[in-house]
Amino acid sequence: MRREMRRKERQLTPEETEAILRAGKYGVLSTVCADGYPYGLPISYVYEAGKLYFHHTNGDSTLKDNIVGETKACFTVVGATELLPAKFSTKYESVIAFGKLKESSDKVGVLMRIVQGLCPEYVEQGKKYAEAAADRVSVYEFTIEQVTGKARK
Repeated sequence: MRREMRRKERQLTPEETEAILRAGKYGVLSTVCADGYPYGLPISYVYEAGKLYFHHTNGDSTLKDNIVGETKACFTVVGATELLPAKFSTKYESVIAFGKLKESSDKVGVLMRIVQGLCPEYVEQGKKYAEAAADRVSVYEFTIEQVTGKARK
């Protein structure tokens, strides 16, 4: 699907890659607009069993427009970073996932996954919020088809 990683010594194991996805809270969801331009949307997410879950506005949006004809997307997470000024470099860890994005009809279910992943101490309040917000948001499921993790440690 994608070109092989050039710096193989920086490639993370599947377990390390999944750990970054589980620990991450924000990433950039990239889709392609009808005019061919890329569209990168910074967004909070939850990872669970090979899938990413997001919520976004229920109104008109570039994201909705972009996945009407093309469901292929890319999601990038940057984990821990540390600048190394004296070396003109950076310690980093990152994940890039390629897959298919679709709007989910299970709004409350996806919103509860997000509540449990991002604010587990507020599950009861989150359930009320999810039920009240279901008409105002769209929820999305991103099925990962290929994923790579990379780090400079």
